[in-house]
Amino acid sequence: MIAAGQYLWTLDLPDKSYFEQMINVSVAPDERKRPAGRGMRQQSQLSRAPAHSLQYQLKPAINVIVIIKILCQPECGHFSNLSATGCRLMSAAAPKAIQNPDIKCAKIFINNEFVDAVSGKTFQTIDPTTEQVICEVAEGDKADVDKAVKAAREAFRLGSPWRRMDATGKQDLMIKLADLIERDRDYIASLETKDNGKPFLISHMVDVGLTIKCLRYHAGWATKNLGQVVPMDGDFFSYIRKEPVGVCGQIIPWNFPMLMQAWKLGPALAMGNTVVMKPAEQTPLTALYIAKLAAEAGYPPGVINIVPGYGPTAGTAIAEHMDVDKVAFTGSTEIGQLIPQMAARTNLKRVTLELGGKSPQIVFADSDVEAAIDNTHLGLFFNQGQCCTAGSRIFVEEKVYNDFVEAATEKAKTRKVGNPFTNVDQGPQVDKDQMTKILELIDSGKKEGAKMTVGGGRVGDKGYFVAPTVFADVQDDMRIAKEEIFGPVMQIMKFRSDEELIARAHDTIYGLAASVYTQDVDRAITMAHSLRAGTVWVNCHNVFDTSMPFGGYKMSGQGRELGPYGIEAYTEIKSVIMKISQKNA
Repeated sequence: MIAAGQYLWTLDLPDKSYFEQMINVSVAPDERKRPAGRGMRQQSQLSRAPAHSLQYQLKPAINVIVIIKILCQPECGHFSNLSATGCRLMSAAAPKAIQNPDIKCAKIFINNEFVDAVSGKTFQTIDPTTEQVICEVAEGDKADVDKAVKAAREAFRLGSPWRRMDATGKQDLMIKLADLIERDRDYIASLETKDNGKPFLISHMVDVGLTIKCLRYHAGWATKNLGQVVPMDGDFFSYIRKEPVGVCGQIIPWNFPMLMQAWKLGPALAMGNTVVMKPAEQTPLTALYIAKLAAEAGYPPGVINIVPGYGPTAGTAIAEHMDVDKVAFTGSTEIGQLIPQMAARTNLKRVTLELGGKSPQIVFADSDVEAAIDNTHLGLFFNQGQCCTAGSRIFVEEKVYNDFVEAATEKAKTRKVGNPFTNVDQGPQVDKDQMTKILELIDSGKKEGAKMTVGGGRVGDKGYFVAPTVFADVQDDMRIAKEEIFGPVMQIMKFRSDEELIARAHDTIYGLAASVYTQDVDRAITMAHSLRAGTVWVNCHNVFDTSMPFGGYKMSGQGRELGPYGIEAYTEIKSVIMKISQKNA
C-alpha cells in the first residue's frame, strides 16, 4: 500500500549490484539504510525486495526524473516493470562517459560562425584532473567584443528577422536548443567534466539536466510576455508594454559553466534580446559547443555571440561598451563591485549581479539530526564546495554539538576523491589558483586555533585535489568563518540560543542563502523571516527550481535570476498613451 504523498517503484534489474554501487548503499536482508546518493537532496529509504528487484520509496520533494535517469545504466537495461503514482514516467539512454572528448569548438562565435581572435592570440584551457592542456582557445579582447556587439546590434535592429519573429518562433527555437543538448548529453557532460573537473555523473544528471530544464522553462515565457491595459482618466487608450532591453552582455563563472549559461541565455532570448557572452577562461568549452547547437537550432546570426577571454580585457570591454544595454555578471563580490562602476561611467547600462556567499546552515537540537548531517554535508561538499550557496558556516545547537561534529567528521571521511570519470564523490578543484587559495585558508584555520578533525591538505601530487576538510570549534572572527573559501572545507560552530544565533548568522557581508534544520514549524518560519538572505531552505539545502527567483541580499548581489523576477530583468517597461475621440466603458 502506498502512503499518501509517497511514491513506490518496483524496478526489475538484471544486475542490482551496479545500482547499489551507484547510490552507495549496501543492501542486506531486513535492513534499511539511508543512501548517500550523488548530489541527491532527498531523504530516502531502500529496502530488500525479491530477487533482481528493488523497491525504492521516496518522499515527495524530489526530482523524480533525475532519479529515474540515475538508474538507467547499461548493466540494468530498460525497466520492464516500472510503476508509480503521481509522477511522470520516462526512460533515458544510459550515460556514457567520453574521457577524452574531441574538442569541436575552440574559437570565438560571432554571427553563427567560429572565427579566430582579431589579435590571433590563444590561451590554454587545462584539465584539472591531469594538469595537462586540453586545447588552445581563441583569446578575445576589446576588438573581438566590438565585433560581437556590432553583430548583436544588427540582429536587434528594427525589422530584423529576430525582431520580427513571432513569440512562438522564439519559444520553438529554445525548445529545439534544449532538445539538441539532450541529444548530445553524453558528449556535453564529458566536455564539462574534462574542463571543470566535476564528477561525470553530476555533469550528466545535474548540470546538463538542469540546463535542459532551464531552457524549456524559459521557452514558455516567450509567449507569456504580457502587457497591461490601464483604465486611464479622460479620452485616452493607455497600455503598458514590455520590450526587450537590447544587447545584453553576460559574464558567467566556472563552477557551473553550462547551467549558468542557460540561466543567462534563457530569459534574455525568451524576451527577444541579443547576447554577447564571455565564459570563464577556466571553462570555455561547453559554452562554445552550445553556441554551435544554437546555430543548428536555427537562431539567426548575431543573436548569440560567445567571446572567450580574460576578465580584465574581454570582460571589461563588455561592461564598458557603449552599445551594450545591460550586463549580467555571476562571479566574485570583488569583481561584482567593479561592474556597476563600469556601467555607470559609460552608458548607465542596466546591471544584475549574482555574487559570493558565506551561507549559514543552522542545526537545532529538535531537528532530525541524522538527516541534518546528510543535508549539511551535501550543502557544503557538493560540487567540490564550489557553490556560491555553499553552506560552509554550520551552526549547531550546544545539546547536539559533540555528536554532530563526530558524525560530520566520519561522513567526510567516506568521501571518495579522484578521477571524475570514475565512481567518486569529489573531483579536483577547477584550477591551481583555486586549490592554492583553499589550502592557504585551511592553513589559516589551523594557525588561528580551529580544531581540524579530518582532511587539511592536497590529495596526491597530480591534479588539483583537496581533501574533504572539517573544522570544529570555529570562532566567528577566524578567517575561515568570514571569507568565502569556495572549496571542500566545513566550519562547525556552537550556539546556545536563538537570539545569539541570529546575530552571529548575520555577522557577514554576504546574504545569498541560509538553511534551518528544525521540526518546530513556528521556529522554522520565524528563522526564515528573520534571516537576511535571498533564499532560506528549511530541512534541506541547495534545492533550486527555475520557477523560483534566486539572488542575494547585501554584498551577494543585485536583482534576481530565474522565475518571473528573472524575466523582468531582461525587459524595459514602456507606457503608451493614445488620444481617442471618445472613451466608452
